[in-house]
Amino acid sequence: MLKHVKIRAYEIGLYFHDGEFRELLDPGHDWFFDPFQRVRVEVVSQRAPWLLQEKLDVIVKSGALQDRALVLDLKDYERALIWIDGRFSHVLPPGLYAYWTSFREVRFEVVDARRVRFVHPDWPLIVASSNAGRLLDTISVPAGHDGVLFYDGRFVETLPAGQYAFWKNMAEVRVVPVDRRELVLDVAGQELMTADKVTLRLNALVTYQVTDARLAVSVVDDARQALYRETQLVLRALVGARDLDAFLVDKDALVQELEQGLRRRVTGFGVEVVSAGIRDVILPGEMKSLLNKVTEAKKAAEANLIARREEMAAMRSQANTARLLQENPTLMRLRELEVLEKVAASAKLNVVLGDKGLTERVVNVL
Repeated sequence: MLKHVKIRAYEIGLYFHDGEFRELLDPGHDWFFDPFQRVRVEVVSQRAPWLLQEKLDVIVKSGALQDRALVLDLKDYERALIWIDGRFSHVLPPGLYAYWTSFREVRFEVVDARRVRFVHPDWPLIVASSNAGRLLDTISVPAGHDGVLFYDGRFVETLPAGQYAFWKNMAEVRVVPVDRRELVLDVAGQELMTADKVTLRLNALVTYQVTDARLAVSVVDDARQALYRETQLVLRALVGARDLDAFLVDKDALVQELEQGLRRRVTGFGVEVVSAGIRDVILPGEMKSLLNKVTEAKKAAEANLIARREEMAAMRSQANTARLLQENPTLMRLRELEVLEKVAASAKLNVVLGDKGLTERVVNVL
């Protein structure tokens, strides 16, 4: 017939009669005459400040929580950040909430989730909390990259490298990472035909860098693939307009035209061509043999021409020397003495000279 309820100093009682909330019971002893079992008292601790009760809306509307608890009524687009005793505790989704404030310091901050991206000075701590994963998506943009942010397919902004958080179920969020470092594109195995109908295989290298991440992901599906395709087209146009000999003799000119052509064509892709080059030129086997023979013949002709030039120069020098000796007898005598000195260096000589020199009279040579 009598029901006794004891409520401790840190507790509070929720008094229900016949299923309807009547009032809050303060700490102490309470007796109820309850012959028909219609009285129910739910004792809750104020040390755990979050009041979880299925009839919370009725309790709030009764006004019983006034000056006793902090009440939050979050709309569909609102989220709440809760701090308890100066430490971050959890994130609240939309709904009705109540926190006892008698024994614990409770602080809250309501955030408008319609902005989608969550920005807060303490966001790393908030994202690491136990229930944040149910309400927030975290996305990381690697170092050396830009992140192109889209909401529901609409471009919003370009994000630098770092970590970001977004509220779930507010928009379809997509972040496309774009590498901003200097990259190398290998355009290998290109079968090309020159103007004189010679087929060759060419390997090229293109160094490029993304300058506008938004254009790189919105104008073309894949900026790297688009650059590869444009390089193929420019190479075919340039090689097809040259004879094989012209191509092999002046590859630097082709490289310059390749760079200029690519820069004009990929500007709208948000990509800048830093440099381009021809790595390998591979000719068919029979063409290699013919070029080797031509080169061999050219080199032989050049060697023969050089030999003839040297002979002509030597003969011309001898003729000039003979003419000079003939016109100058004293110089002739000096020349004879030089020859005699060379012979004396390797043998014993007895020489008797006449008045007219060594060439007129040699008496005895031992």
